[in-house]
Amino acid sequence: MALDFEGHTTASVFNVAAEHWPNNEVFALPSDPTRPYYPEGYGISFSDARRHIANYEAALLAAGYGNGHRIGCLLANRPEIMWLKLAMNGIGVSWVPINPDYRPSELAYVLRDSAADLLVVGSEFLALAKEAQEQNDKNTPILVLSENFTPPAPNRPPPLTGTPTPNGEASLLYTSGTTGRPKGCILSHEYELSVGHWYAEIGGRLNIREGVERVYNPLPLFHLNAAVVLFFGMVLTGNCHISTARFSRSRWWDEISETRATGCHYLGIVIPSLMNEPPSPRDHEHDLRWGAGAGVEPSLHRPFEERFGFPLIELWGMTEFCRVLTDAYEPRSIDTRAMGRPRPGLEVRVVDENNADVPIGTPGEMVVRHSAETPRRHAFSGYLNLPEETEKAWLGGWFHTGDTVTQDESGMLYFVDRKKNIIRRSGENIAAAEIEACLQPLDEVDAIAVMPIEDELRDEEVLACIVANGTADSDLAQRLFNHCFEQLAYFKAPGWILFLDAIPVTGTQKIQKHMIFEPTEDPRQRPDIHDFRHLKRR
Repeated sequence: MALDFEGHTTASVFNVAAEHWPNNEVFALPSDPTRPYYPEGYGISFSDARRHIANYEAALLAAGYGNGHRIGCLLANRPEIMWLKLAMNGIGVSWVPINPDYRPSELAYVLRDSAADLLVVGSEFLALAKEAQEQNDKNTPILVLSENFTPPAPNRPPPLTGTPTPNGEASLLYTSGTTGRPKGCILSHEYELSVGHWYAEIGGRLNIREGVERVYNPLPLFHLNAAVVLFFGMVLTGNCHISTARFSRSRWWDEISETRATGCHYLGIVIPSLMNEPPSPRDHEHDLRWGAGAGVEPSLHRPFEERFGFPLIELWGMTEFCRVLTDAYEPRSIDTRAMGRPRPGLEVRVVDENNADVPIGTPGEMVVRHSAETPRRHAFSGYLNLPEETEKAWLGGWFHTGDTVTQDESGMLYFVDRKKNIIRRSGENIAAAEIEACLQPLDEVDAIAVMPIEDELRDEEVLACIVANGTADSDLAQRLFNHCFEQLAYFKAPGWILFLDAIPVTGTQKIQKHMIFEPTEDPRQRPDIHDFRHLKRR
């Protein structure tokens, strides 16, 4: 059973966990000679981690940081990113984790928007941080992480009085939105602990035992999945979070074996990659009891479980509201895109464009809430600097997920598609509007529509449909790709570019993306499409 989190902050819960399970390992890394940190591997107990946290906390307090400050962390999957988070949260500082694949302009935007008082970076990201600083009029101080952690004094005193509270801001996580720029999601201590507790108590085939689980997660620690859901699920149950630099098909089973993992997390890309490997005795030489994730193609779900011998539990969740839906109880619907059923503390409706309930089996937008009495309980606190967007998302007292689903008579929900203009590539949410905003100002581009296109390996890829102002040829396609690749994170650049004579619009000149292709057409089969997927590398 998970620890009670009510009335706690993230830091105080960790202290309680360290008293309960002082010698249990809480965080581990497999060995990796190519990794710039801990190439020989890493493991740490609750009690030793608490000492690291206390040292960071003391250094931050001595420098003058306190309740209401924000500190950015550009540290990839270093374990220190979590100890810094807990140290910050212990004194009321908000943790702002940053994607190291950002380009300088994107990093500069996050630093400005968050009003970060400090940026802590790994040495390998110092050049990126300095380039971003040139575009950041806030002039955020930069501190390279080292054993001698001595932060500079903040440029302003702590903006708030008193000590951190459960409802106070613990983290600011940036997530892609349809307006082009990422939105900062404010997450409270109570929210983060509640989603960890919810995850820990799922049960069924995803049964988390106290003090014996070791869960391998190849996802980044600047995303909610690894840094909040799994991390606090492990903390609240005395278990170990196993991290790695990123997913590697060639290293997957080596790392699973080395770290003695009993569970794992995955995204859609993991499953086809592992299935593409030739059968091996190693397929069953592991201790995995379950996998948890999203995006498994139904045609691969059952064959995977039969081959590797453990169930894949499909989950639904999002940064703003991560009381996950799960299809964890038998009989599971593994030949479908089933996501689970509502339960107390997670109410769901399926609605049309007028927020009216749709009939059973009819596609509609999934909207969620905690309960009628407390709809926003255990949800995010809002979008930073965007109160109108926050209220729009909660229209009618329900959070609008932007996901299109169907629901059957038993209450089971099935994923259909994403209503929002978001492309999901290898776990990254990419706003089509951000790519359009990058290319549209160019003289060579007359009109543009960016959309997701199916990809067998990465779930979805970025397709840019462009009306050229001039000659539309391979040279222009290459220049447009290069421009995007230089300005945005590598995964956002178009994997495919297709030139069109025109893009359909409404009478009010709104682009109709759904009218560009016939419903059964695969744009990738057009002979004049340009494929840049092989160039999308970090």
